[in-house]
Amino acid sequence: MIQIEKILDEAIEKDASDVHLISGIKPMLRVARALIESEVGEVIKNEDMLDVYDYFIRGNIEKDNLFKKQRRLDFSYVYGDIRLRGNISLSNDIPVVTLRLIKPELPKFEDLGVPDIVRRMTFQPQGLMLVTGKTNSGKTTTLNALINEINESQNRKILTLENPIEYTHKSKKSVIVQKEVGLSKDVLTFSDGVKNSLREDCDILIIGEIRDRETMDAAIEMAESGHLVIGTLHTKSCAETIDRMINFYDISDQGSVKYLIASLLKLVISQRLLTNPENKLIMVPEVMVVDNVIAGCIRKEKLSVSEIEDSMQSSIEKGSISLINSLANLFVENKISLEQAKAQIEEKNIDVLNRTIMQLKIRKAN
Repeated sequence: MIQIEKILDEAIEKDASDVHLISGIKPMLRVARALIESEVGEVIKNEDMLDVYDYFIRGNIEKDNLFKKQRRLDFSYVYGDIRLRGNISLSNDIPVVTLRLIKPELPKFEDLGVPDIVRRMTFQPQGLMLVTGKTNSGKTTTLNALINEINESQNRKILTLENPIEYTHKSKKSVIVQKEVGLSKDVLTFSDGVKNSLREDCDILIIGEIRDRETMDAAIEMAESGHLVIGTLHTKSCAETIDRMINFYDISDQGSVKYLIASLLKLVISQRLLTNPENKLIMVPEVMVVDNVIAGCIRKEKLSVSEIEDSMQSSIEKGSISLINSLANLFVENKISLEQAKAQIEEKNIDVLNRTIMQLKIRKAN
């Protein structure tokens, strides 16, 4: 019989980020991006996964019915002082369980590797800020570190919409209201939560994920009405984020929405995680501060991702940081290898990376 607590204890001891429970193999732990076998778990059998399902559902008829209807279930669970974000799905009609371990204490904002311009932008009275990146790039951690930073330094009302709630914040200088999104939760959908926030007198709205046009519409309306909106998107670069936002809309609507985005969007940070020589995860940030030049690129009839990237390169003095600059800095500081840096960019940009590294080394030597 599978001993879930022993597996979770091992995951906590090894500082794993995720636990994978799949029939036919041993429990797998993700440690510093690598998948390793559990030392305490045996090969999981089909009946073991049914026990795992029962362990996390705990007789909740509503959750059970929702899973049977949708064939998947997102849930949160508390084990000791660790919060788990879980997902149950099916493979060959047998449950598959993925668990994300959420540490009880947020890392300090300055320890994450997020450029300080991102923190400074939270003092904006209104507008739209986006934290982007692929799955498992640390977006949620950055978002919650920003919430904590605002909470400790500003007197604002912060309303969060999350699915699920991973970190629980206590009001300090700010007032914080956290709402979980989903069936039988605090609010049914992200778009419903955003619409209702207009009646809740908040200063800052945090949207855990902008995944459709309806939510994007509501976020833009919220920013237009004089609020600061901070949200996340699953995109791999700052320029791609603009393209994704525009493509939420029909072609006939894209012209007008470009003007709204150009005037309301203040900053985009796109982040990815790499493993450093000490086998620790390190952030590679790309930051786009939307100045007049970038706003002009967004308004153009034909959006050019490469033109936006070039404009970011020329807006370094305003706080923008290109991916190439970020990678070059990390390499010069011996935090990543040259091979790792090259693997993050297209072949055509290798020469630009090499030139940037040389410039940084010369500057450092002087």
